[in-house]
Amino acid sequence: MVVGATAVAVLFGGMLVRDGLIGAQPPPPDAAPAPSHRVTLTPDSPALDPSAPRRLRIPSISVDAAFTELGLDVRGELETPPSEQANLVGWYRDGAAPGADGTAVVVGHADDRHGPGVLYRLGLLRPGLAIAVTRADRRTATFTVDEVRSYPKSAFPSEEVYGTTGRAELRVITCGGHYDRKNGYDSNTVVYAHLTSSSAAT
Repeated sequence: MVVGATAVAVLFGGMLVRDGLIGAQPPPPDAAPAPSHRVTLTPDSPALDPSAPRRLRIPSISVDAAFTELGLDVRGELETPPSEQANLVGWYRDGAAPGADGTAVVVGHADDRHGPGVLYRLGLLRPGLAIAVTRADRRTATFTVDEVRSYPKSAFPSEEVYGTTGRAELRVITCGGHYDRKNGYDSNTVVYAHLTSSSAAT
């Protein structure tokens, strides 16, 4: 990604949901061996020029959400989308833009004290499904899911998740695993996807 992985190495150590739970944990991804993503891959579609994202659509899990820009807080951790705005995802603005060369990072809440969050069902995604990002330049970048993984926050593989591969990629991340009121969730669900097409937004 544009900013080195170390800049956000601790970003999910305590993020996304600590403020209460609805009683049911978000669905986990299928268990599968974790392949390495630290290789150079051939792009399926040419990378786009950088442009801020405006809307995230994942039809298979009924996500249609607006974006907000996120930076790092005083501790060097990624800020979180406002929890009071349920249908909102965040984009790390100092990293790659979705569709541009590099690894773009998108995050959202799994749930809060009021109910499921925008990415509650993220773990249900499967390889081959589509993710669409509408951008400020009125282009829609369409990504194809490569895999969905769950990582303990205590052993989050930053280089694996954020490392560059020579093409436009996307990571969509939320909380998962076991929850307790003191420490929040103990894991993160990470969707790996790559750019496969782009078109003029309709």
